[in-house]
Amino acid sequence: MPLLISMPHVGTLIPEVIAADMQDVAQLKADTDWHLPLLYNMADVLGASVISASHSRYVIDLNRSRDNSNLYPGQDTTGLCPVDTFSKQALYREGKQPDASQIAERIEKYWQPYHTKLATELARMKEQHGYAVLWDAHSIASIVPRFFNGKLPDLNFGTADQTSCSTEMQQKLQDCMLHSEHARDFSHVFNGRFKGGYITRHYGQPANQIHAVQLEMSQCIYMEEAAPYTYRPDLAGKVQPLLQELLTSCLDWARRRYA
Repeated sequence: MPLLISMPHVGTLIPEVIAADMQDVAQLKADTDWHLPLLYNMADVLGASVISASHSRYVIDLNRSRDNSNLYPGQDTTGLCPVDTFSKQALYREGKQPDASQIAERIEKYWQPYHTKLATELARMKEQHGYAVLWDAHSIASIVPRFFNGKLPDLNFGTADQTSCSTEMQQKLQDCMLHSEHARDFSHVFNGRFKGGYITRHYGQPANQIHAVQLEMSQCIYMEEAAPYTYRPDLAGKVQPLLQELLTSCLDWARRRYA
């Protein structure tokens, strides 16, 4: 199917040469989007393609532009090569933060291959089907004072303020959240604190028949948010049918739109 699920923050590898300059806290990898390949186990059933990162976001953040521009001007964010955790703990030992040449090397070694593969797969889908749907899958702790006040809604949809996908596709997702029996236990918001990162904004081109949506999920709805970040099948089993329904609604809309 013309559905690509991107998981840019699930990686946990940190090369030894980089880890040698890091504080011990980096090895906890607390800000990983834990267990998403397991949570999205319906991808095969749907016939979706999946692209997932192997390296930690502490090495390089695949959902930032290579020029490190701020996705949310005026708000605190972590950068292309983060220097601290979400709780503002330093990732590097004093004087060991990556310099410009090291960042450039990471871009070429880790960032560019992911984006080359992502772009190639979307192009293949569009050539074969005439359109493509990109679902950028993320998760985050439900309480992160650095980035937002209080507790985050369970499901945070980002469509770059309705520019990365058709407004009709967003409406289908909204209808699903309002009327599906699987959605009744979950809070949600569209284009709230998270409007979609670089991947959603860059690759979502509705006029070019490529529709992109980011879903930032609160981790409390499928896992333990404290180390060792245990997956909770009892919780995940409640949200997985909803995820499948949301993905299916996107595909069904696109199939009718481009029939």
